[in-house]
Amino acid sequence: MSTAAAPFRAKRVLPGFTLSLGTTLLYLVLIVLIPISALILKGAEIGPAAFWAIVSSERAVAAFRITLTAAAIATAFNAVYGLLMAWVLVRHDFPGKRLLDALMDVPFALPTAVAGLSLTALFSANGWFGQVLHPAGIPVVYTIWGIALAMAFTSIPFVVRTVQPVLEDLDPSLEQAAETLGATPWQVFARVVFPAILPAWLAGCTTAFARSLGEFGAIVFIAGNLPGQTEIAALLAYIRLEEYDYNGAAAIALVLLGFALVLLVVSNILQSWAARHREATR
Repeated sequence: MSTAAAPFRAKRVLPGFTLSLGTTLLYLVLIVLIPISALILKGAEIGPAAFWAIVSSERAVAAFRITLTAAAIATAFNAVYGLLMAWVLVRHDFPGKRLLDALMDVPFALPTAVAGLSLTALFSANGWFGQVLHPAGIPVVYTIWGIALAMAFTSIPFVVRTVQPVLEDLDPSLEQAAETLGATPWQVFARVVFPAILPAWLAGCTTAFARSLGEFGAIVFIAGNLPGQTEIAALLAYIRLEEYDYNGAAAIALVLLGFALVLLVVSNILQSWAARHREATR
């Protein structure tokens, strides 16, 4: 008597789809949607006129300007440095490579307040770097450059870790073909490598910019928090909370939330573009 073979079912480590999806959605609602909804509802209570008066005040506008300017400086630095670091980690072998690769994740693991204290100690007037830069007329602590430095430190992994896997998956035969046709190393990079990694690079830069906008702990120590000079938007919202000005804090936080949502959409679009680009080049 023959028996039909039982249909093969892949064993799953996690429970079924319904339970997994339900748990995930519950977490999303409790941790993300409810706090964001509460912030939006609190901002809606203010009213358009009062909301605009808060976010368009001289101090708030200065805080937004400083935040955006410092984030742009940090992202411009990370765009170059992150690309170079990813290139070194992928294309070169050298002693200590594994250690350097691991160090790229330190900003993820290190508390941002510790990072801020460390940077302040290094770049203060009597610090290791500050005692050289300060006499040369290049102050870092309590300036916008210090803010950008803290933002760059906390956001650099986003560029490196986004570009690195794309470089690893890049088909070397494309570069070899270009070299065979007489292209110089710079032409190979500019016309073959960089167009292939461009979507991932842009996605990493966008995510790094979003991370810089939301940075707080690493900045409060090195910035000096001078209104109109080194006061960032996140700190201004925190100050409004300490003053029990919940409407002011909610209005400023809503503007930052708007920036974050826009950058999130842009980042997702760029990541989708990068995924399609990788599939097309395979």
